[in-house]
Amino acid sequence: MMPLDFEELDYAQTRMGELILRRRRMPSLDNLEVYEVILGDAFLMSSLFTVVETALAELGLAALGPRQKLDVVVGGLGLGYTAKAALNNADVQQLMVIDALEEVIGWHQRKMIPLGETLCDDPRCRFVHSNFFAMAADPSTGFDPDDPARRFDAVLLDIDHTPSKLLDVSHADFYTVEGLKKLAGHLKPGGVFAMWSDDPPEEKFIELLSGVFETAQSQVVDFFNPLQERDSKSTVYVACGPRAWPEK
Repeated sequence: MMPLDFEELDYAQTRMGELILRRRRMPSLDNLEVYEVILGDAFLMSSLFTVVETALAELGLAALGPRQKLDVVVGGLGLGYTAKAALNNADVQQLMVIDALEEVIGWHQRKMIPLGETLCDDPRCRFVHSNFFAMAADPSTGFDPDDPARRFDAVLLDIDHTPSKLLDVSHADFYTVEGLKKLAGHLKPGGVFAMWSDDPPEEKFIELLSGVFETAQSQVVDFFNPLQERDSKSTVYVACGPRAWPEK
C-alpha cells in the first residue's frame, strides 16, 4: 500500500503546548518521506534538515582532541540525529540523551521514527526523561540519575531555537554566566560544551561563554534547502575547557 502523502503519527498535550509528530511524502523530492515535529506554534525540526544537528556532535567531539572512552550528554532528543552522530564516534563509551518530553522518548522506543531502532539498539545510548536545564542547574544531582557526581567529556545541546529565542521562559537562567558556570561544573577538565542555534552567531553569547570557558567560538554551518532551492545557515557554538570552579 502506498503511504499517505500526509499523516499525523502522534499527538499529545504537554506543559509546553501541543506536541505533534507527522510524516509527509514529498513528490517534488522523489516521494521522500519526511518526519516533522511541532510543539505549540513552533516548528521544532524536520528530517529533511539534519546537517546542523549532525555537525553539532561532530564539531563538539572533535574539539576534545585525542581522548578515549568519552562520556557524552545530549540535551534534546528530537528525531535523534545529534545522538546518532555522537554514536558514530567510536570513542563514545556512553551517551546520556535527556529530554523533558516523555512522548518524544516513546517515539524512539516504539520505533515510530527512522532512528528509533538505531538508538535503542545501541547499548551505549541511554534515554533520560528529565528537564535538561533543571539538571544543569543542580550540582547535587548532575545528568546521571544513578551517579550524581559523574562528570562528562562533552555536553551537546539542541533544545532552544537560539540563546535568545527560547522554547520556554524557564530556560532563560541557563543563558547567563551563572547558568553556564553550573553547566561547566558537570564537565571534566578540558571538557566541551557545544550548542546548536538557528540564527547567526550572537556576540553577546560568545562573550558569556568566554567568561566561563577558556575558549569559545562559533561556526556557521551551511546546508541546502531543497524547498526553497537555496542554501540556509545555522550556527554551532563550541566552548572548551571550563575555567576552574569549586568542586561539587
